[in-house]
Amino acid sequence: MQEASILIPLSSLININEKRLLFYQYIRSLASFLLWGRGKTASILVNGDTIPLRYAENLTLVSYPGYTLATLRNPWDTLHTLHTYILVPKDRELPAHLPAGTVVRTPLSKSVIYSSVHCGLMDNLGVFGSIGGVCDLKYIKLPAVHKACRRGAIADCGDGMNPDMERIIDLHPDAILLSPFENSGGYGRIEKLNIPIIECADYMETSALGRAEWMRFYGLLFGAAPQADSLFAEVDSCYQRLKMRAQLSSTSFSVVSELKSGSAWYVPGGRSTIGRLFQDACGRYAFADDTHSGSVPLAFETVFDKAGDADVWLVKYNRDRDMSYADLEADYIGYTGFKAFKTRNVYGCNTAKVPFYEETPFRPDYLLSDLIQILHPEIGDLGGLRYFCRLKE
Repeated sequence: MQEASILIPLSSLININEKRLLFYQYIRSLASFLLWGRGKTASILVNGDTIPLRYAENLTLVSYPGYTLATLRNPWDTLHTLHTYILVPKDRELPAHLPAGTVVRTPLSKSVIYSSVHCGLMDNLGVFGSIGGVCDLKYIKLPAVHKACRRGAIADCGDGMNPDMERIIDLHPDAILLSPFENSGGYGRIEKLNIPIIECADYMETSALGRAEWMRFYGLLFGAAPQADSLFAEVDSCYQRLKMRAQLSSTSFSVVSELKSGSAWYVPGGRSTIGRLFQDACGRYAFADDTHSGSVPLAFETVFDKAGDADVWLVKYNRDRDMSYADLEADYIGYTGFKAFKTRNVYGCNTAKVPFYEETPFRPDYLLSDLIQILHPEIGDLGGLRYFCRLKE
């Protein structure tokens, strides 16, 4: 018995395909119209060229014809996006169809910057003149910024938590660069100015080179991409060479860091930027097995029990004069029980005198060099310490 076959005329097949095509075109046009009505443009994205990033985990850069798409992953909820930026050169017309996100016309020429870290980077990239205003001037330890403020080239826009809105409005900045925080609830009145807010989430990267690599994003923003790419290549190369030097060392000192603050001692987590720097310097960090990527508040007794026998102790502080062992003892008598205190192997970094916070986020190779020289004293050809020095009596 032969199976029955159903024959569909060729003309009917053509009609079906035409209807499908018309339906798909209708859906695409409807989606584009709806997004356009919300103030965002939409298009069927052509394939872009991903700008390769080796270390940054919370940043993606993709180049498309006429613009660059920068996607910032939410570091507190990694399944979601913190912000999407569409970087469009000022000398080009705005493309007719763009993906959803904040449009930023580049290069930025007059920005308000909240942190000394990013002010310092602008100087390193050769675009210091693009800083139009700063917030929290008293915390910016960069003489060039203070000098520019005195002569009126850079505006002092007040406290970052309560900025001078009138001064910012008068400045007409093309962007505001600030650091986001978890559950901050937004940026208050600054969000209503219709000025692009660049969320500088680089500090949430968990590796030193991952954070430093964000300079390539800032380079795109300020029209200094070649300079940023070149600088990062230098940082990466220096970092890797230093790391290899540490691996060849015959010594391996144990290390503890920081000081008690109030009732808690905030130690860098084992997966934090500093924790990983200790690892790359081939130091035996007392809290290397900790799984946190930030600072961990611990009781003094907990730190002493785990790290009291550490060979080296690194402390950071902000004072008018360099700290001594007498100062350390006066601050808290319990410090005298540490092995490094007894053997006079405590190193201090006075952030009031050296640009530790201004430089190290984007020059982690400088900090790695210090750590290697301290943890491997037999390596004596790295040019001396930049940030730390032995405490004096």
